[in-house]
Amino acid sequence: MATIAIYSSKGGVGKTTLSVNLSYCSAAISKRRTILWDLDPQAASSWVLGRTPVGDAARALFTKDAKPQAHARPTDYPLLDLIAADESLRTLDVVLHDIGKRRRLDRLIEGVGDYDHVLLDCPPGVTETSEQVIRAADLIVLPVIPSPLAQRAHLEVVRHLGGKVPVLPVHMMADRRRRLHAEALAAHPDWPVIPMASAVEAMAEHRAPVATFAPRTAAAKAFAKLWTAIECRLRTV
Repeated sequence: MATIAIYSSKGGVGKTTLSVNLSYCSAAISKRRTILWDLDPQAASSWVLGRTPVGDAARALFTKDAKPQAHARPTDYPLLDLIAADESLRTLDVVLHDIGKRRRLDRLIEGVGDYDHVLLDCPPGVTETSEQVIRAADLIVLPVIPSPLAQRAHLEVVRHLGGKVPVLPVHMMADRRRRLHAEALAAHPDWPVIPMASAVEAMAEHRAPVATFAPRTAAAKAFAKLWTAIECRLRTV
């Protein structure tokens, strides 16, 4: 079982977009049993995949003697399950600090069930939750908008990780017509690229991965290509 974290210290860079679409690719393209664990209190991935967050079950999973497998729910897509988020995760950092178990998330993932891939949609920031993610992940997918501020955030994350876990940066919302974007893409030609596209924006309308409603678009093809790159990286981890 491989654990793939979609993480950035900066918000608004496309973590949910990547989490939902990569989870779908894992299940639909690779035919792997996949679970997406939404750790972001905004619960955007949960919402896109058809779950309306309620209660405090998401935080209770960390504080009680709970079985993660019991919290997994099927989505509308074969081989893809979800552990949903809710607003109780806003205090998860405090909970993790208080219980004092540095590998709590890692241990919970071990009990998540018979899956090939676990994807984590992580909240932004350098926090106790992110430290738990770093300890648990086999690969971190790091979304980066082609802009100076996002590039700076990427460098800070890489410096913070210090080589503890492999990182795959991904240029998000890329528009080659913009000078700054074109320069950033040229500076890192080996990074995968997800283009700025109306199909990606339409995810909120359809509440679905791009490939399910716009399979022939450049965005859908880019997510599939990125997933192939991730599988290649996992073979070397």
